[in-house]
Amino acid sequence: MKRFLLLLTLACLLLPAWSQGPATVQQFTLANGMTVLIKPDRRAPTAVHMLWLRVGAMDEVDGSSGIAHVLEHMLFKGTPSLKAGEFSRRVAALGGRENAFTGQDYTGYFQQIPANRLEEVMRLEADRFANNQWPDEEFVKELEVVKEERRLRTEDNPRALLYEALNAATFQAAPYRRPVVGWMSDLESMTAQDARDFYQRWYVPANAAVVVVGDVDVAEVLRLAEQIYGRIPARTLPTRKPRTEPPQVGLRRIAVKAPAEQAYVALAFKVPGLRSLDAPSAQDQDALALTVLSAVLDGYSGARLDRALTQGSDRLADSAGASNGLFGRGPQLFMLDGVPAPGKSTEQLEAALRAQVARVAREGVSEPELQRVKTQWVASQVYKKDSLMAQARELGSNWVQGLPVDASDRLLERLRAVSAEQVRSVAARYFADDQLTVAHLLPQPPDPNKPRAKPAAGARH
Repeated sequence: MKRFLLLLTLACLLLPAWSQGPATVQQFTLANGMTVLIKPDRRAPTAVHMLWLRVGAMDEVDGSSGIAHVLEHMLFKGTPSLKAGEFSRRVAALGGRENAFTGQDYTGYFQQIPANRLEEVMRLEADRFANNQWPDEEFVKELEVVKEERRLRTEDNPRALLYEALNAATFQAAPYRRPVVGWMSDLESMTAQDARDFYQRWYVPANAAVVVVGDVDVAEVLRLAEQIYGRIPARTLPTRKPRTEPPQVGLRRIAVKAPAEQAYVALAFKVPGLRSLDAPSAQDQDALALTVLSAVLDGYSGARLDRALTQGSDRLADSAGASNGLFGRGPQLFMLDGVPAPGKSTEQLEAALRAQVARVAREGVSEPELQRVKTQWVASQVYKKDSLMAQARELGSNWVQGLPVDASDRLLERLRAVSAEQVRSVAARYFADDQLTVAHLLPQPPDPNKPRAKPAAGARH
């Protein structure tokens, strides 16, 4: 209770200063269509520079899964003026660190460097964005790195295998059904030209945003962006065709057998995602209320699932969790998951997880529960400002989703306005069988004849 009161007091004291903020995000569009987002933060002489692209695994087509992620690796393999690996060596020589990431909705590249070296990394990033080039042999070598990454992170990871199978069973038309790392058969048939074609199609200025956060001057960063990125020729962005997920017409179940020490269960319910913060529709309001519901169930130590399922000598679970996919470019899921306690089955835990949601639907939630999760959100937003990287990632992610630069502030306001009755209502309406796909992990003994994957040399992340 003391910790809660401290958080509440701290959040109330800090929120006004944070929300007004000494630094305002400014957004610009270059003549070639590229977006530039700049946020000064002068607490330390450092800066984060990121390049975000609104392209990820969901933009692939069947037979080419994994191509967005493979291409991310290839961006480190050279340009006409840089040899393979030289990009990373140059950033390190500037006293910086760098890496990249690929998701369903996006691809991102980042560097954190002393603020006075920003121009150098902007030139390096613009060069590889516009002039990525490598020989076929380099592609063949890096493709093996990605295959080994898949073996290590998915095929030798029972829960990753379960979620890969769960997504494939949950979605029929939506592209989220394919794994970001790609199916192994697609990786095995992928060619260097496939990656080049994907690069030419999607690495277009109008599909990209430069994000700079740190000890910088807005006018100077904009001048550099116009001089460096603005010279990249504009190209037409391909039209994205809708791939709408059809309504689910019944409960789906899968079982995944894999070497593991503990069983595991995951429940995926189809729910609406947030589409607008300006004038939220009824579905937008439901998406917000579902996010609050997930926090009531699993948003803090001692939340409902923790208290009901993981405590006591006759506990049902070693762990239990809930989460809601609030927004994304594709359809969203509300997840319940857990590890059964010794002597308990996945069937028992599945029923218990659903029972906790049904209890909210019957009895609602208390105002103290709502206030606790909302206070923690406020505090987390305050603390997040201590990280330049977190600020930059938030700006880039919001841009990918088509959200405004002040989306985080506005989202927090919307979440704080969610009522107990809204939470009870969504608990009663979105957790029926027809919206549910269930996956059970069935532990198997390890195969002594199967060699374990090892991290591949040169793996990016």
